[in-house]
Amino acid sequence: MITASTATIGFIGLGVMGKSMVKNLMDAGYSLNVYTRTKSKAEELLEIGANWHDDPASLAKASNVIITMVGYPADVEKVYFGDNGILKNAKKNTYVIDMTTSKPSLAIEIYEAAKKEGLAALDAPVSGGDIGAKNGTLAIMAGGDKNAYDEIAPIFRVLGERIHLLGPAGAGQHTKMANQIAIATNMIGVCESIIYAKKAGLNAEEVLATISSGAAASFSLSNLGKRMLEQDYEPGFYVKHFIKDMEIALESAHTIGMPAPGLELSLKLYKELADMGEADSGTQALIKLLAHEAELTL
Repeated sequence: MITASTATIGFIGLGVMGKSMVKNLMDAGYSLNVYTRTKSKAEELLEIGANWHDDPASLAKASNVIITMVGYPADVEKVYFGDNGILKNAKKNTYVIDMTTSKPSLAIEIYEAAKKEGLAALDAPVSGGDIGAKNGTLAIMAGGDKNAYDEIAPIFRVLGERIHLLGPAGAGQHTKMANQIAIATNMIGVCESIIYAKKAGLNAEEVLATISSGAAASFSLSNLGKRMLEQDYEPGFYVKHFIKDMEIALESAHTIGMPAPGLELSLKLYKELADMGEADSGTQALIKLLAHEAELTL
């Protein structure tokens, strides 16, 4: 079983969530190699002992566990494949774990390519946003071989609380798609609920506190609803990344012959929000669009 005394972790991608995940791993005693496209994002981690690498190849050669948390499927492909990628440069028996929300089909492709190189691959996307990343309470949805999952389990337990192996390669990504589909329409409901409370002349803070403890309770209502009321649109999860996730989910839904009208509506609204210049805002910024349509001043 992989432990802090036997693992040197390479971590690629130091965005809103990745940086906190690296901090938690370092606090748990793991040695960390890091790489991200913009080195300045790594400075805080380098100051507390992380080791910088100039590219994925260098990081892969120096690590026996590699975690990726990048933006888009194209970014995943870039760091895994090619002469300078992880798969061609990692040592045999290395564990490679993609925690990006990406395509199930790409997860399977990485798994098969890794196996040919003598590597063990898991897809393990997460849910919980910046709060879950900071607190080490992420939900982790894994796909891949049970032996690899069992070996990596101690690392997952540092990063999250609700951790499950859902099936073979790709199962983690399919589970994340189910997660994003559930969130997509829930976000519309949270926005409409708050707007309704305000339009009805109620104290929206009191309404939120009341309904958050009942059948309407959800992470989005309790956490993002509060940010909406505070007009805090800083990204715990970017609008642009949520659009990417919903596009993957819709493509996957169509592939398995499933209509998804709620997902289609949410994707349409979030694209309109991005067109308003909010692509780099947090997903809670959706209330701006719906409040405008409801002729409500926030």
